[in-house]
Amino acid sequence: MKLLDKLIIKDFLKTYFFVVVMLILVVLVLDFTEKNDTYIRNDVPSGEIFKYMINYGLYLNNLLTPITVFISVIFITSKMADRTEIIAILSSGVSFMRLLRPFLFAASMIGGASFLLNGWVLPGATAGVTEFRITYLDKEKTSSEANLHIKVGAESYAYISRFYNTSNTGHSFTLETIKDGELLAKLSADRIEWDTAKRVWTLHNWRLRELKEREEIYTVGEDLDTTLSIRPEDFDLPENHHETLKLPELGRQIKILEERGADNVGFYKIERYVRFMSPFAAIILTFIGVIMSARKTRGGSGFQIAMGFLLAFVYIILFILSRTFAENGATYPIFAVWLPNIIFAATGLFLYKTVPR
Repeated sequence: MKLLDKLIIKDFLKTYFFVVVMLILVVLVLDFTEKNDTYIRNDVPSGEIFKYMINYGLYLNNLLTPITVFISVIFITSKMADRTEIIAILSSGVSFMRLLRPFLFAASMIGGASFLLNGWVLPGATAGVTEFRITYLDKEKTSSEANLHIKVGAESYAYISRFYNTSNTGHSFTLETIKDGELLAKLSADRIEWDTAKRVWTLHNWRLRELKEREEIYTVGEDLDTTLSIRPEDFDLPENHHETLKLPELGRQIKILEERGADNVGFYKIERYVRFMSPFAAIILTFIGVIMSARKTRGGSGFQIAMGFLLAFVYIILFILSRTFAENGATYPIFAVWLPNIIFAATGLFLYKTVPR
């Protein structure tokens, strides 16, 4: 079996890379065709377009992994079944689980590579895609953000009417301290400015209102230096910021947000759950794919590949739904994120009982 193992692993990986390249090229061509007029209208440099397509290709590779793995394993296994090779192998006394070994080994290699890509390479590519779209495609993007609400502490909430990213200044700043639903203090300023030398915030024309028992203390001043657990870049984070962080950076950001008591820390935790969950999808889908295509069918390999497409899309849809469910406040978000793998693993174990012995 060692020679056969090597052949199966080689064919599996070769088919996988071929399918990946073909699907990515098709999507990139469609994407370029759709955006070409925008590129011309906005005078986008060809070098930037090329960098964007490289980054977008890496992003697509991760997104399409369930489909490409499933198609590859079904293509290889169905071809072996059509040539009655699987029947011959099983008839020689080799168990089906032993036959699965090279497929699962190759899937583990793909899963390991996927983990490394998700943790350290893909975040940079995602950031590049986001930056390109903001710079060249979204011309309505301004250099300022309006009506910003940020939780800066367990009991502290900041509001800025408008923040200008180019000058790191904001207008109509308010910092409220609330405990058990009661307002304890309210600090307001006409303008807030980030001091790059001191690395502190300077409040201009500030007013402090403190409520202590039945007494209200009101203080005013011109300039006040203060430290807040926020930085200028916190006001200009893209919506998918959690997707642009490498795994170690993601852990540090979660710690910062937890210390701040931020409400959006759940998005970062879910992103970390997803990165540890995704590599196992390749193994589970390979397990199911071999079982589904091990029999020789009248429909041939074309029918089995079509079924592979269908099940892979079902997995992706289920993954998107479960992630959305987790982000919308599921009681156990880690369970919601792992739900597609749990369902498909259970399905694979059920199908395993039906395979030829």
